[in-house]
Amino acid sequence: MDRSRLYRRFRTLLIANRGEIACRVIRTARAMGLRTVAVHSEADRDAMHVALADEAVLLGPARARDSYLNIPHVIEAARETGAEAIHPGYGFLSENAEFAQACLDAGLVFVGPTAEMMNAMGSKSGSKELMEKAGVPLVPGYHGAAQDEATLASAAKRIGFPVLVKASAGGGGRGMRVVNSPAELSAAIVSAKREAKAAFGDDRMLIEKYVQNPRHIEVQIIGDSHGNLLSLWERECTLQRRHQKVVEEAPSPTLNATQRESVCAAARKAAAAVNYVGAGTIEFVSDGKDVFFIEMNTRLQVEHPVTELITGVDLVEWQLRVAFGEKLPLNQDEIKLNGHAIEARVYAENPQKNFMPSVGRIKTWRTPEGGDGLRIDAGYRSGDNVSPHYDAMLAKVIAWAPTREVALEKLNRGLEETDVRGIVTNIPFLSALVTHPAVVANAVDTGFIERELKSLTAERGSASAFELCAAVAAILNEEQKAARKEAHSPWQTFGWMPVGQRQRVFSFRQGQGAEQKVTLRYGNGPSTVSVGDRESVLALAPAADGGFDLTLDGTKSHVVAVIEGHELYLRTRNGRFDLHWVDPFGGETEEQVGEDKIVAPLPGTVVALLAEEGATLEKGAAILTLEVMKMEQTLRAPFAGVLTKLKCKVGDIVGEGVELAEIEPEEA
Repeated sequence: MDRSRLYRRFRTLLIANRGEIACRVIRTARAMGLRTVAVHSEADRDAMHVALADEAVLLGPARARDSYLNIPHVIEAARETGAEAIHPGYGFLSENAEFAQACLDAGLVFVGPTAEMMNAMGSKSGSKELMEKAGVPLVPGYHGAAQDEATLASAAKRIGFPVLVKASAGGGGRGMRVVNSPAELSAAIVSAKREAKAAFGDDRMLIEKYVQNPRHIEVQIIGDSHGNLLSLWERECTLQRRHQKVVEEAPSPTLNATQRESVCAAARKAAAAVNYVGAGTIEFVSDGKDVFFIEMNTRLQVEHPVTELITGVDLVEWQLRVAFGEKLPLNQDEIKLNGHAIEARVYAENPQKNFMPSVGRIKTWRTPEGGDGLRIDAGYRSGDNVSPHYDAMLAKVIAWAPTREVALEKLNRGLEETDVRGIVTNIPFLSALVTHPAVVANAVDTGFIERELKSLTAERGSASAFELCAAVAAILNEEQKAARKEAHSPWQTFGWMPVGQRQRVFSFRQGQGAEQKVTLRYGNGPSTVSVGDRESVLALAPAADGGFDLTLDGTKSHVVAVIEGHELYLRTRNGRFDLHWVDPFGGETEEQVGEDKIVAPLPGTVVALLAEEGATLEKGAAILTLEVMKMEQTLRAPFAGVLTKLKCKVGDIVGEGVELAEIEPEEA
């Protein structure tokens, strides 16, 4: 094949992706002097990546298969804008060999490996066969072409339970199930196949021995078209939930220097088996003694920033230089390891509700400034909509320091200073995770989060008198801002008066708790606040970050507050708190959704009906499955009873709050 068709200099790059990775690629491409083109769906017309690019093209409706996964539309967008190359990011079409070939056929440079390399390594089954021939150690398993249930069941029995059923063509935990017994296998295969088909368009499965107490180790590799192939040290991604990485770090705190050299050499051997060109990741699982190859991802990874921070290499820049046909800038012995980096993924999801995705408009978006070892890679801003049609990741908070201990502390500080309101995020969960003693001590495995889920998602502590006073100060601060917009006047500070004092009483409620009252007295002399029998002198001063400095009885503390109607969010020295400001004039009405209603928690697609009308169900029995944000959510009976009516069918696209089934409690 004429390599000039594959790798050549270009000036205009189309990014066939969205969100954080599209923004990430655009920034590096523009820094290299390239013109950038974004593509988007109707749901993403006003998205951040669209605003950052030099030009943007509408692909189609909101659903990914009608827009971001529509290969002819993406190719046409490149033709229309004069783009000479396409960067696929990760997810969507990034590991789609058909797309890579379509780019080549259209005369476009695909920033990634060839279709042949993808077919060889992108298939978990095919790559296992290659690695076996190359002498790379494998987890025992079945990687064959036969996909009937009997063959898969026979393979699982031969391997021995527990086994891991997973999609041959995918990643990110989708289409993956841990099966502990033969009785669970059939349902797991059906569910995994369905999820894999929806996510990757391919429902082929492989079965592997499930390694007990495993650790996830992966090696970043990159090759050029001149035969050079490098490894850029390893990452550890052991902290996972439902096989989805949550926190990643580099280098691995588990490996010693000898093990590190060994696993990196194995990764180079694995990539060399297909003469790999481009960026990719060789993934391994370790049982604490041995390391086994599990798969190769033929694309950039979500967690690539931690590798960049310990090596000083911009991997997107290197991807583009390889696509230009250039040699890699460094040799293997010039790739130095410096310090430690850790990344946490910020998702729009509610840890208090089994990590249910959260959708809606972002009303507040505050992140700490980068620098001093802290990096924020984001794909959203204040005012952006989080759609139910795509992955729920909003941003990544990444920290670097000379040591792992300091990097963890810096990461937690970055999380604590990240405020996203209007939707629910997993930030408090992430903070609890990276400060957990077992995580700090590196005494974890891939099942750690599931085992510790209760403590990691526990409700935060009750608001103290300090938080109640801070809530009053937040309201006063907002009132002062509004007053200053109208006119500058010395009379605006808490309603200052030359003689006498006035009084305001505020009532707050935290969660379902009782109302708590705070009394403010202001006018002539210092302003005071009283909670119970304690009275404190109060003063506040606005701060540059949008928060304010609160001084109580001479002690100053910084507070960040967001007020949305009568809902107050506070970040104080004691943590994060949500308070409801009880309307002093009454008239509050809150619609309560009864637990007896089986309703769609978010917009989604009905993908399976798991019970029939008239069936008698135990509490917790599965009724139906929704696909929401590319993940399956099973709705279950809230109590024992009879399923009297199903109000949906497979394939229905349902909105949030739509009633899907009726259930009557069983008679006592």
